[in-house]
Amino acid sequence: MLLLLLLLAPLFLRPPGAGGAQAPNATSEGCQIIHPPWEGGIRYRGLTRDQVKAINFLPVDYEIEYVCRGEREVVGPKVRKCLANGSWTDMDTPSRCVRICSKSYLTLENGKVFLTGGDLPALDGARVDFRCDPDFHLVGSTRSICSQGQWSTPKPHCQVNRTPHSERRAVYIGALFPMSGGWPGGQACQPAVEMALEDVNSRRDILPDYELKLIHHDSKCDPGQATKYLYELLYNDPIKIILMPGCSSVSTLVAEAARMWNLIVLSYGSSSPALSNRQRFPTFFRTHPSATLHNPTRVKLFEKWGWKKIATIQQTTEVFTSTLDDLEERVKEAGIEITFRQSFFSDPAVPVKNLKRQDARIIVGLFYETEARKVFCEVYKERLFGKKYVWFLIGWYADNWFKIYDPSINCTVDEMTQAVEGHITTEIVMLNPANTRSISNMTSQEFVEKLTKRLKRHPEETGGFQEAPLAYDAIWALALALNKTSGGGGRSGVRLEDFNYNNQTITDQIYRAMNSSSFEGVSGHVVFDASGSRMAWTLIEQLQGGSYKKIGYYDSTKDDLSWSRTDKWIGGSPPADQTLVIKTFRFLSQKLFISVSVLSSLGIVLAVVCLSFNIYNSHVRYIQNSQPNLNNLTAVGCSLALAAVFPLGLDGYHIGRNQFPFVCQARLWLLGLGFSLGYGSMFTKIWWVHTVFTKKEEKKEWRKTLEPWKLYATVGLLVGMDVLTLAIWQIVDPLHRTIETFAKEEPKEDIDVSILPQLEHCSSKKMNTWLGIFYGYKGLLLLLGIFLAYETKSVSTEKINDHRAVGMAIYNVAVLCLITAPVTMILSSQQDAAFAFASLAIVFSSYITLVVLFVPKMRRLITRGEWQSEAQDTMKTGSSTNNNEEEKSRLLEKENRELEKIIAEKEERVSELRHQLQSRQQLRSRRHPPTPPDPSGGLPRGPPEPPDRLSCDGSRVHLLYK
Repeated sequence: MLLLLLLLAPLFLRPPGAGGAQAPNATSEGCQIIHPPWEGGIRYRGLTRDQVKAINFLPVDYEIEYVCRGEREVVGPKVRKCLANGSWTDMDTPSRCVRICSKSYLTLENGKVFLTGGDLPALDGARVDFRCDPDFHLVGSTRSICSQGQWSTPKPHCQVNRTPHSERRAVYIGALFPMSGGWPGGQACQPAVEMALEDVNSRRDILPDYELKLIHHDSKCDPGQATKYLYELLYNDPIKIILMPGCSSVSTLVAEAARMWNLIVLSYGSSSPALSNRQRFPTFFRTHPSATLHNPTRVKLFEKWGWKKIATIQQTTEVFTSTLDDLEERVKEAGIEITFRQSFFSDPAVPVKNLKRQDARIIVGLFYETEARKVFCEVYKERLFGKKYVWFLIGWYADNWFKIYDPSINCTVDEMTQAVEGHITTEIVMLNPANTRSISNMTSQEFVEKLTKRLKRHPEETGGFQEAPLAYDAIWALALALNKTSGGGGRSGVRLEDFNYNNQTITDQIYRAMNSSSFEGVSGHVVFDASGSRMAWTLIEQLQGGSYKKIGYYDSTKDDLSWSRTDKWIGGSPPADQTLVIKTFRFLSQKLFISVSVLSSLGIVLAVVCLSFNIYNSHVRYIQNSQPNLNNLTAVGCSLALAAVFPLGLDGYHIGRNQFPFVCQARLWLLGLGFSLGYGSMFTKIWWVHTVFTKKEEKKEWRKTLEPWKLYATVGLLVGMDVLTLAIWQIVDPLHRTIETFAKEEPKEDIDVSILPQLEHCSSKKMNTWLGIFYGYKGLLLLLGIFLAYETKSVSTEKINDHRAVGMAIYNVAVLCLITAPVTMILSSQQDAAFAFASLAIVFSSYITLVVLFVPKMRRLITRGEWQSEAQDTMKTGSSTNNNEEEKSRLLEKENRELEKIIAEKEERVSELRHQLQSRQQLRSRRHPPTPPDPSGGLPRGPPEPPDRLSCDGSRVHLLYK
């Protein structure tokens, strides 16, 4: 295509007449474009209609093709080619579109056709002469002339020279016509069958030696009644060669029994898909197509109007259930979903309410005419009609079915008319729409006129009037099959009079002949598929203004939809198959976001001021005694936590979905690290104070000196744990954008849409697990911080002189976090409330922390003027820059340390002397064994102690306690 346009580009761009006086057929120009003939056109290969209009010349070697419209043929060259000399090929012979006559006249069954005055195809002026074979005679005109596309006379046919009527043998047909009941189709079908028998029996070329006769009963469309008459047909003479039931329930009974009697069954009014089962009904045929033939048409219409979701409601009968099962398989193959399926036995009130509740829009209804009135009375009550809904019904109801009085419903005719307006019906084409002659030499219109004269009532009031052509063609199908079986009166066939219920051979031959049937009937082309069902077109109608209008035909064998573009819709266009759902995102209130962002920005400014103040005055003794580096980390943590407010408020209003994961990670990291630095540094202070001052005996040495690196290591440990946890979370299960969907909301306007609110979240696959780990760890840390702050509320230490302020900050942060975390989880579906709680908790906790920690220091340094460093303080005359209370405290602590040292030395000396005394006593007990007892009964006496020994021991004892 592109190459062709490149070749033609110089011609497209060159204006007409360019190049001076050069002839139009000059080689450089190509060939001048040719205009199409009347009633025809030219196919310009590779060019669009607009491109053809824009050019005057076509290049060398370019080919054009003539085409004709309607029943016309091209006479003359069909293809012309542009030559190098600027002319087209065969220009001496014109190409014309000439009307042709029907080609069916060029053949004659059992005869010959002689064409004169023309050539194939038959053009104006052509003449055909007809001659029949021996033993046949011509019925009709012997000659016909083609004029303006029409033959001058009807097409004749050749009839066999048949036996006189008195010598013909009778062949009996047993029929069951439902004259009343659910479908009174026999009212029109029986007269149609009688017409067909008269026409067949009058033909000399069909069953010339036999005469078809009819024996019939009224089945009332009741299987029980049909069983009685079937018994009479089978057990009473004469023998019937075929059975012809009507409605589906009766046909099912007859066809199942006929296999045991070697009988062919030919139905004219059965549509049940179950009858297509060849294993169950091996000898069954029907001129009425299966109800499943509606389904390809329905699917085609669903696809045409772009419907992907449908609902169904059916009467609980076998024919409708099997039809719906077939429809479900077909729509599934077409990618269409049956979203809701309802059924009822006699009262459709509840199923119709369910359809309304499920928001069904495209509804296929399968039920008989009497139940249809009940259904649409409920449809009116539930307001399940109008511009939002389309109903698909069966097309074989009477044209005024919704206006017929029915005592079982309580709706008026106007209400019923309003409820059914605009519905679509699919109906098997039962009357040939083309006005062509059938095998009986009648057109479809002639058949209708002839049948109408035989009826006793108006056609609209006669049951089965639509199916009457099918009954008429059923007799012709039977006659042709029997004629083929009997050999048309020749010697090659079988004797039909030899048939009996045990003769399987004749049954098989009739079956094969019926299976190969193919002829033009008044209902259209008659042919059976492998299951014995009729193949036919489908008529599509729509109820417009209370009457049915044809809007198209569908040929399922060729997948050909002929559309007349006469469909009308209450809303101006076909409705949607469901309520149009408009997805809208719930975004954060911009006023709230801006307000909190301003507070967060001011908080960051405050954190920077506090950090600058702390760094600038780090040489001041009072600031040094508050561990300024930890306070700096607290200020940095507060600023990071405040910065997390900005990504916390960003959503789809500000960013695209591709940036959302980065925003989610920013929220997590800023808030996590901010908490670890801010709260972790305060927790480290309070933990050190509690560790040193609540265990007096074990931690006395720790009070003398404070090593800052241990505090920094503790903060680093807390931050490192958070970094490790967040890194693992981000790598293993990263946060991403998820959508929360809420219940649909109806708009205030009367439009066929609903609003589907959605909310964006940051989430991961194992979100609950990660939050459990994170919240559990942080919660324990908060609770431990509260406990440590409470335990150290009365401790006073010079090493960390602001630990009471730290404890107060910990109280506020812990309480806010422990309240906000569960509240925000509960309010996660309310974006404004959740953001307000989370962001304000961050802002307030950061403000409180900064104010409590840094404002008292600023106030003290400003009001008291304590700006000297520790070195400057010691250069003064021994007086300290601290107040009297701090000086006294320092002196007392020094004295206490000296006393504790003396006491330790004394205790060590006492322990040593006690050990020596114990050793001496043990030595003395070994030198002086125990004295035997005195005979007089007194105590044993030992040798007297030397005086010097006593004095020596006394001096030693004195020295012990000196």
